[in-house]
Amino acid sequence: MSDKQTTHFGYKEVDKDAKAGMVAGVFHSVAARYDLMNDLMSGGIHRIWKRFTIELSGVRKGNSVLDIAGGTGDLAARFSRIVGPEGRVVLADINDSMLSVGRDKLIDTGNQGNIEFVQADAQYLPFPDDTFDCVTIAFGLRNVTDKDLALRSMLRVLKPGGRLLVLEFSKPQNELLGKAYDNYSFKVLPMMGKLVAGDSESYQYLAESIRMHPDQETLKQMMEDAGFSRCEFHNLTGGIVALHRGVKA
Repeated sequence: MSDKQTTHFGYKEVDKDAKAGMVAGVFHSVAARYDLMNDLMSGGIHRIWKRFTIELSGVRKGNSVLDIAGGTGDLAARFSRIVGPEGRVVLADINDSMLSVGRDKLIDTGNQGNIEFVQADAQYLPFPDDTFDCVTIAFGLRNVTDKDLALRSMLRVLKPGGRLLVLEFSKPQNELLGKAYDNYSFKVLPMMGKLVAGDSESYQYLAESIRMHPDQETLKQMMEDAGFSRCEFHNLTGGIVALHRGVKA
């Protein structure tokens, strides 16, 4: 396999140039039922994972925050309340369907007026250097074609002392938990996707993409290689999910 020409789309090997469009197809398909499926798939635990991310972000009044792959706006809504009218929150997503759902949801729930919506590719963020106090990406990095390029792009737009937080599915630390999780991911999730969202294939891809994502130590090393300092990670729910944090020196 040539690293330059191909990449993974779930368990399939595809041309690098084709992956973004294939991922876009998945999220166009699931956008309308994304929040409902998140609650069903995680039993609501994703809300606890996101709350922990907010707490570890260190975001405070007046800060500027970029939420990449922000989708339906869970993190952006919370950051908006924290930073207040003097602050700024940018919800960015490469997928216009997800961005549209997020915008509608935040307007319906009372956008504070400090949230901007930007369609953007994590690999080529359209912001000046040293713009944000905090960058977050929750359950989005595994869908990025060139993760190293994206991490360097995130470092560039952070202010010195700014923090990156990556919340992502990871590798369970217990073998029995890992087996149970595999069974759930490859049998229950696609079935749930078919019943609730009318789409089993997209959820099969999501399960596969989780398995192809770098494990905790590998992602920590990738962040360090990209130039982040003081990198650390916290395993959540037995390592099914991990929250990585790094600082721009």
